[in-house]
Amino acid sequence: METIQLKNTKTESKQKPKKRSFFQRYKKDQLVTAGLFIAPLFTGIIIFYLIPMFQSIFYSFTEWGMFGGYKVIGFKNYQRLFTDPEIIGALKNTFTYALFTVPVGMFIAIFIAVLLNAKIKGKSFYRVIYFLPAVTMTSAVAMIWKWIFNSEFGILNQILAVFGIDGPNWLTDPKWAMVALVVVGIWSSLGTSIVIYLAGLQGISSTFYEAAEMDGAGPIRKFFSVTLPLLTPTIFFTLITSIISALQVYDLIYLMYSETNPALKSVQSVAFLFYRNAFVFNNKGYGAAIVVVLLLITLAITAVNFLLQKKWVHYSS
Repeated sequence: METIQLKNTKTESKQKPKKRSFFQRYKKDQLVTAGLFIAPLFTGIIIFYLIPMFQSIFYSFTEWGMFGGYKVIGFKNYQRLFTDPEIIGALKNTFTYALFTVPVGMFIAIFIAVLLNAKIKGKSFYRVIYFLPAVTMTSAVAMIWKWIFNSEFGILNQILAVFGIDGPNWLTDPKWAMVALVVVGIWSSLGTSIVIYLAGLQGISSTFYEAAEMDGAGPIRKFFSVTLPLLTPTIFFTLITSIISALQVYDLIYLMYSETNPALKSVQSVAFLFYRNAFVFNNKGYGAAIVVVLLLITLAITAVNFLLQKKWVHYSS
């Protein structure tokens, strides 16, 4: 009998303890405290993001009158959207802007962040200088760059004139307007990207570099074999946020190019086209359809990036 009892005791001791649910692991007061801290965030997301998003989806199936009020018209806004040549031009401009600002901006930001992470004199001063674009108001940035790109008295054309080059009309020539917009877009996004990359670089343990030095790796090999692979999570985060920001570009176009500017259509983005239709032409239903399409494009590109990131992002450090 004793041996049977011992065996039963052993089998009972071998049994794994039951997994407790999330709510069982924490006391009620802890859950209440956590809920109170999270509640403002979720309230803000619901009020400022989710409700407007669903409203826009609903309004995309409606037509608005001049003095308010709407009627449901089904898919007519989307039928017009897919046959509108203006939306095709806006999509082309948006993708062109994103294709240049995102990779070029990332390359420059990584390069500067690596330099600032090195042991150089006065790097704190340089960090402040490079971060200034991130804390400068967009209206101030646009005004400064409008002066720089001014064809008559702008500093850029004056510098080109010293070398005997006749500077173009950067802001009014359709051939050069996108170039000017891309330059301003890259410059204004550098500050935030540099700080993020700098934080990622400082999170890489020095033991990896010590091991690489023992293997005889030089600075270039250390960068491509150690720094770049371990920085890929930061690069991925910046890539996603930069793409979303580039696809939604609106403020720089609004501030740098007026409605009467002959080059406006060559830089007009999807977000700016939404603004014009919804608020300038008072066609809110069609504007909502434009912004819903932009949302779907952004979600699709983001989803593809999340699927592909498994192949090149290294999360172990």
